[in-house]
Amino acid sequence: MLVAIDHVQLAAPFGSEDTLRSYYAGVLGMTEVPKPPALAARGGCWFEAGSVRLHLGIQHGFRPAEKAHPGLRVRDIEAYAARLAAQGAEVTWDDGLPGHRRFFCEDPVGNRLEFLEPAPQAAQLLR
Repeated sequence: MLVAIDHVQLAAPFGSEDTLRSYYAGVLGMTEVPKPPALAARGGCWFEAGSVRLHLGIQHGFRPAEKAHPGLRVRDIEAYAARLAAQGAEVTWDDGLPGHRRFFCEDPVGNRLEFLEPAPQAAQLLR
């Protein structure tokens, strides 16, 4: 029986760890967590924020996915979008998901990220 998602892994190109750290820790406000020594030799980096865990793994011949992405739930989406935009992230709003406010942006290596928050009336229904 499935009980939760432990983490989502995104791919990244060789040598991009410092750029990823600047974005995921500096812009998104996540905390980098150490990889186990047996995995650290492979490169990449791991980040957490509350129960959200993202692993960035090095992939030879990396190409960012055009459609695949994690959907990251946020609070106060307007303020979060403004924070990202102020840090230089391109924020693209999308109203295609009923009952939610959401936007997309890309990390520095081109991974697509979705940020969403239930609209106030939808949030009441989810309680």
